[in-house]
Amino acid sequence: MAAYKPVVVPACPKLGERITQDTLYWRGDKTPVQIKEFGAINKVDFSPVTPYNYAVTASSRIHVYGRYSQEPIKTFSRFKDAAYCATYRDDGRLLVAGSEDGTIRLFDTAGRAPLRQFDGHTKPVHLVGFLSDKYRIFSGGDDYSSNLWDIPSATEIVSYTEHTDYVRCGCASKVNADVFITGSYDHTVKLFDARTKSSVMTIEHGHPVESVLLFPSGGLLVSAGGRYVKVWDVLKGGQLLVSLKNHHKTVTCLCLNSSGQRLLSGSLDRHVKIYSTTSYKVVHSFNYATSILSLALSPEDETIVVGMTSGVLNVKHRKPEERNEKSQKKRQPAYRTYVKGRSYMPKQEDFCVSKPVKRVLRKYDKLLKSFQSSKALDAVLEPPIMLHTPEVTVAVMQELHRRGTLRSALAGRNEKQVNLLLTFVARRVIEPRFTSVLVTVADMITDIYQPVVGQSAVVDRQFLKLQEAIGKEIDYQEELLEVLGMMDTLFATFTKKKDTYLEENTSNGFTDATETNTND
Repeated sequence: MAAYKPVVVPACPKLGERITQDTLYWRGDKTPVQIKEFGAINKVDFSPVTPYNYAVTASSRIHVYGRYSQEPIKTFSRFKDAAYCATYRDDGRLLVAGSEDGTIRLFDTAGRAPLRQFDGHTKPVHLVGFLSDKYRIFSGGDDYSSNLWDIPSATEIVSYTEHTDYVRCGCASKVNADVFITGSYDHTVKLFDARTKSSVMTIEHGHPVESVLLFPSGGLLVSAGGRYVKVWDVLKGGQLLVSLKNHHKTVTCLCLNSSGQRLLSGSLDRHVKIYSTTSYKVVHSFNYATSILSLALSPEDETIVVGMTSGVLNVKHRKPEERNEKSQKKRQPAYRTYVKGRSYMPKQEDFCVSKPVKRVLRKYDKLLKSFQSSKALDAVLEPPIMLHTPEVTVAVMQELHRRGTLRSALAGRNEKQVNLLLTFVARRVIEPRFTSVLVTVADMITDIYQPVVGQSAVVDRQFLKLQEAIGKEIDYQEELLEVLGMMDTLFATFTKKKDTYLEENTSNGFTDATETNTND
């Protein structure tokens, strides 16, 4: 008696994720570290100088973390209410933050008590930052004003009241020490010059602006609000270059990598999208547990920190490349030892001892081996197999049809089993790789259970879904055949014209040759 041959499941190519250099780069991170803060994290900012500590603003505190520390190395808690937008100066020695009570506090990173306090806003201040000359601070508050402050004298230099709604975001130019930009919930982005008494440029974003970002060159501006991320050319008077709509909810934060070649955006849809700044296409994305409020990338692109509405701080560090090389070198001898002797060809005088290989049969193979057709079909109609490996279910059906026992396996089923069977057929019959087998299965099911149609609302509904799926597929095939006929007609016309052109050239050449011979 011949040994039982397991069911051959045809391997179908899968459309996997496209692996690019960006995918490999951004996946090269260690397991993320989760740090719980006291409230929603509204700002994360890295120090521009080594050792690249980062300040996290949440609730009424500012925590400063080391690059690899999971506990804060310093805490600034001199706030009566919520703190906002803690930002480092370019030299990393000073830290400025706004607050719910409208005051702005300036801290020395080596101490704890505030060095200066700036009073002037009448409502919460959500935006603070340093101009590139390091001696002035700009701010924006819920009182619709954007102010400029002098650090040595702690006095207000100028106040702009052009916005008509909350001012929630902004940035300073690194090229010009007098230029800074603010974004507001009045849907506008305004560019201010400290040497003038009004804004020098206004850009209409179209949605409440949550974040703005200026490229290091100062020529391109990125604004985020609603579901849109828009890039503007400042040198052309605020001309819109590109509008990106890759998020499903409001975009809350923006960030650039150290080279300026990748733009990162975080959103309330729990995703961080990474764009190429040359093509502005998404090259990679991260998924997080809850909505994202803040995002920061370390100056060397070694650490990415994300702050969420749940108060969880997610920190990812890149894996060192040197360790990967060492680990690969260690694995190579073990691999060579493992495959040693596999390519050896026995000689004529050698005596070969073969070790019998024990085959482990799957559940449906065991049932088919014992000729239990109905139970074998039940085994492959289980939800995990139907959903994740439908090719196994179809292969068993095909084997039962080859044996001539498919009809008996389909018959004698209760309402729940028929419903499950029809659900699978209606969902998968339109897939080209399964159509030939499942059409036969659908015909048999219709023949077997036609007498009981009308007795079960559940089964009747599945029959209608099957009919609808097949009807739509027939309509698609008819449309495709019509298109194919049109294309055949066009190709035939092109071929005919080409043949006619060749014939004319041949006849003209023959005539010219005849006339030349006659003249001679």
